Amino acid sequence: MPHRSYETRQAFHELLEVVRGIDSRFFEGPGGPLDEASVLEGYRWIPSILQVALDTQLHADPANPLFVDIVGPTKKWGGDNADAFYAFAPIDSERSYRVRGRKGDAVYLSLTVYGGPRDGRSSDRIVGTRNDRDLEIGPDGAFEILLSSTEQPGNWLPLAPDAVCAITRDYLVDPARGRRASWSIESLDPAAPPRPDDADLARRFRAAATFLREQVAMVPVPPPGAPNTIQDPYPVPTQTRGWAAGDAAYAMGGFELEDDQALVIRGRSPDCAFWNLCLWNPFLHTYDYRYERVTLNGGQTRLEEDGSWTIVVAARDPGHPNWVSSAGHRRGLLWFRWFLPEKTPEPLHTQVCPVAEVGG
Repeated sequence: MPHRSYETRQAFHELLEVVRGIDSRFFEGPGGPLDEASVLEGYRWIPSILQVALDTQLHADPANPLFVDIVGPTKKWGGDNADAFYAFAPIDSERSYRVRGRKGDAVYLSLTVYGGPRDGRSSDRIVGTRNDRDLEIGPDGAFEILLSSTEQPGNWLPLAPDAVCAITRDYLVDPARGRRASWSIESLDPAAPPRPDDADLARRFRAAATFLREQVAMVPVPPPGAPNTIQDPYPVPTQTRGWAAGDAAYAMGGFELEDDQALVIRGRSPDCAFWNLCLWNPFLHTYDYRYERVTLNGGQTRLEEDGSWTIVVAARDPGHPNWVSSAGHRRGLLWFRWFLPEKTPEPLHTQVCPVAEVGG
C-alpha cells in the first residue's frame, strides 16, 4: 500500500532546510566572516530563534491563548536585555480576551497589540498599547485589560481586523531579586479543543520557517558609524516594525577596543520610567549576564553631582562604579533605551583611553 502524502511532512522538511542554511551567514554574505566569539554565539542563537519560532507560530492557539516568555537568560533574540521580561500571546480579532496581571516590582510595564499578516512575517504596525501610567491598577498592583473589537469601559485595548498577537513588557531595576509582573490571558469566547489537521499543521510549520527567514535576514548587524561612537538618540517612534516597543527612545553605537583600552561614555538621561545600556553581539543578543555585568540601568548607575553619568566599557574592571564588561569581545554593539522620556535624550559623548587612566 502506498504511503499517504502529508503536506505537513513537506512543510517540516522546508523548515529543516531553513535551519540547515542559517550558519552560512556566519562565514559569507553581508557582515561575514565573523570572528570566533561571534560564530560560537551564532550557533547558540540558532536554537533560540527556532524555539521562539515554534512557540509563536507552531504552538500558538488564538482560541486558547497562553503568554509564553520570548526572551530570557538562555532564550536570546531580537534585542533582549537583562532587565526585562517579554511574553507573547496569539490573538484573533474575531474573539474577545481578558488579560489579568499584577505589577510586582516593575518600574515600567505594558501590553501591546500588533497587527499584520498571520503567516510568520513580521507585524507591520502597533494596533494599540497600554502601559502602567495609563492603566487603572489596584492598591495591590492587580489589573485587568479587555481586548475586543467593540469598546469597553475601563482598561480596554481595541482589536483591529489585522490584530495577530499581544506582547507584554515589564522592566525591573533589580531583576535578579525583584518580583516580575504576572500575566494571564483567557478567551471570552468558548472554543472546542483543537484536533490535528494536516493542512493547518503544515501552515504552522511554514509560518515558523517564514519567521526564521526574516530573523536570519536581519543579521549579522554591523555597528553603525565609526567605531566607539554612538548615534544621536532618536525620539519615541510613531511607527514600528516587528514587535518593537512604541514607548521608548533609542540610541545605537558600537565599540572596538583592545584589552587595555576603555570606552568612556558620558551623558544625561531625561526624566523617564526606565533607561538602560545593553552590550549586544551581531545577533542582537546580550552577552551572558548570568556571570558578569554586561548591561546597566538607570537605577544601578551612580550619578555625578550634576545628575549626569559616566559609563565605562572595558574588558577588565577599571575600578569605576559604572563599569560594563565587554565579556571578552573586541567589538560589539551598544544599545541605549529610555522608556517614556519627558523629551528626546541629549547626544552622548565618547572617548577611548587606557584602562589604567579611568579610575573611580
